[in-house]
Amino acid sequence: MAATTRRPADDPRPGPGEPDAGRSRGVAGTAARVHRRLVVNRSRLGHRIGYALRHPGRILPHLRRAARDARLRRRHPDHVSYYSAVMASDVRRSPEAAVGSANRERWLALGKMQYDYLVGHGLKPHHRMLEIGCGNLRAGRLFIAHLDTGHYHGIDISPDILLYAHRTVAEYDLRDKLPHLSLTRDLRLEFLPSEHFDVVHAHSVFSHSPLEVIDECLAHVGRVLKPEGFFDFTFDRTEGEEHQVLREDFYYRTETLVGLARRHGLHARFMDDWEKLPHKQSKIRVSRSPEPRLS
Repeated sequence: MAATTRRPADDPRPGPGEPDAGRSRGVAGTAARVHRRLVVNRSRLGHRIGYALRHPGRILPHLRRAARDARLRRRHPDHVSYYSAVMASDVRRSPEAAVGSANRERWLALGKMQYDYLVGHGLKPHHRMLEIGCGNLRAGRLFIAHLDTGHYHGIDISPDILLYAHRTVAEYDLRDKLPHLSLTRDLRLEFLPSEHFDVVHAHSVFSHSPLEVIDECLAHVGRVLKPEGFFDFTFDRTEGEEHQVLREDFYYRTETLVGLARRHGLHARFMDDWEKLPHKQSKIRVSRSPEPRLS
């Protein structure tokens, strides 16, 4: 999923005016900075004016992005069609930027972060994995190489980014692993088999999704999960007022998404260990079992 004229939300580097977590302010300063980030409402006029005054060089790119998004929303009133058009626009500029990476180096590093996390949580070659919003296989290339032949299935709403996923398969010589790459228009997952996947994974997807899209996914993901499998997803967390920016970036409270999963009969928990990694999105694990275990 994409973000076009700002530092990507999943970029762990400090932004302009943000001190490095490892430097002068120490733990207390870092905690205060995180708290400010989690309570700010980026949609409010006061915040936008203050941000523009602090970063005047970003005003024109933001206005271009806002005009582009307004034009696309008029043409594509439903969110999935709209965001597919956003992706098409972003891919023309840069496939790496279209999936939220500032450059190729960040693309590689963020893919490895996702891979290392799931392998550390028990992902083995014999497991079957579904990646929702697989993009151009930023992490998928590593999962494909790790998993047994045919055990990776990636889906995305953007045909443009899936073409780059095909290129990634060829670039990293993953053809013999026979990855499944599918275009989808929704998250009902109706074309996928029941109780088939050990792990379902969605990185930087719900951060770009309105609540009805998340609800649709949670209503159906339990069917494709094995009884002891789990679904990990990242989201932009707020501890203040839930809000969105340009219908591209959505900020949710943890309890909203945990409660939504529970309404669909799923267990959900906030993944504290993910918070220790250099990444600005948070992670929730959803499962059919109260204690999912990969075997």
